[in-house]
Amino acid sequence: MSSRRAAWPLVAVFTAGYLASYLLPTIVGRLSVHLGLTPAQAGLVGSALLLSSASAGFTLAGRVERYGSRTPARVGLVLAAVGYGSAALAGSVPLVVASVMVGGFGSGAATAVAAAGIAAQRDPHRTSSLGLLTVSATAGALYLTIPHLGGGHRLPFAVIALVALLVWPATTRLNGPTAPEESASRITGRLPHRRSGLVLAGGMLVWSMAQNALWGVSSRIGVVQVGLSEVTVGAVFAAALGAGLLGVMGAGVLGARVGRAVPIGLGTVIIAGSIVVSSSARDLGSFATGEILWNTVYPVVLSYLIGLAASLDVRGRWAVLAGSASSVGVACGPLLGSVLSEEAGYPAMGLILGAATLLVAAPVTAVALHTGGRPLVPGSVRRRGGAPAALLAATTGSLSGAVPKLGSPEQAVTELRVRRRRLVRSAIRTAGPDGGPGQSNAYASTSDR
Repeated sequence: MSSRRAAWPLVAVFTAGYLASYLLPTIVGRLSVHLGLTPAQAGLVGSALLLSSASAGFTLAGRVERYGSRTPARVGLVLAAVGYGSAALAGSVPLVVASVMVGGFGSGAATAVAAAGIAAQRDPHRTSSLGLLTVSATAGALYLTIPHLGGGHRLPFAVIALVALLVWPATTRLNGPTAPEESASRITGRLPHRRSGLVLAGGMLVWSMAQNALWGVSSRIGVVQVGLSEVTVGAVFAAALGAGLLGVMGAGVLGARVGRAVPIGLGTVIIAGSIVVSSSARDLGSFATGEILWNTVYPVVLSYLIGLAASLDVRGRWAVLAGSASSVGVACGPLLGSVLSEEAGYPAMGLILGAATLLVAAPVTAVALHTGGRPLVPGSVRRRGGAPAALLAATTGSLSGAVPKLGSPEQAVTELRVRRRRLVRSAIRTAGPDGGPGQSNAYASTSDR
């Protein structure tokens, strides 16, 4: 999964898995209008979809490598096509909810496969940025077309099912099941960076909950509070997602030049401000400004969060677990946004969500700072400046493709040539009871090489 050739199938599966959450405002809005649901009930259906998606991620965490990527991806895409297709054909609320949960599980399975594969890439951040670029472009095109086509609640579900079917041929380029003995040797092992991973997963849960709470009711803010038509709101969303494309491309170009902490911390602060602007909008200008600024920065921060989770474990376990925790937050978002907007109003909802976003910025940025210089190879020495330790781990049988490329921004390596005979003599002298003269000789033996 580490070859560049395998990147585009992962991007395709990633797009199919993420598309439902990107189309959530249209799904929730149309369920409310065409099935007679209240905003809170429509938000609950959206939450059921995303919670089912999160459960798939938790189920597959740590198992993708054992089963291979091809089979889980195909199962996920089939479930997505069947589930969303059935939701498009159903006319009653119970059937829609049941079908949506099946489709959500399929979306989650596809996303888990993509996350595990992205973690095994040489540059996880670039691959995740490409995935976000693709899903943003797809969703933006749909927001320009769906409002003009009608179709009630059926059309968004039918489109997601169709995308899942179109992505199916890409699964032939994914890897199959691993041999039992090879799978056992790879999967066994302690999950690295547990504290950092748990903090990141919890932070992504709250972060995603705040984002999707606004995203789930953005359409109603535009229609109810600002007084825009569905076509105008769709055009604003398309422009916002188009700006998001520029943001993701900028993040891909920037890469790791400034590390992960600055984009995550600064970007989250900007997101918090744009949430307040969008939720308190009273005219088209302020609504469009808040949505466009928010959607420009949101995928940038998300790409760095995905890359950060992937960097914690090259086997992809933290990428899947953190992604699933994020999906739980995404699942709770529509219901939270609907309840807050009904009870407190849209402006107060924005203040609450903005404050929650600011609170989570500190611990997540701390994780990015804390893990920025660690070696990312299983079994490597836990120390900063980790390329030499990573190379040492690679010689003892760690995963192929997991060793950082020499000369990368985070892994500066200086080659030292040491004569073995002098090093052994120095080590013997250093082992004296007081470590006195021999210690200085040991340093002298290596400092002139």
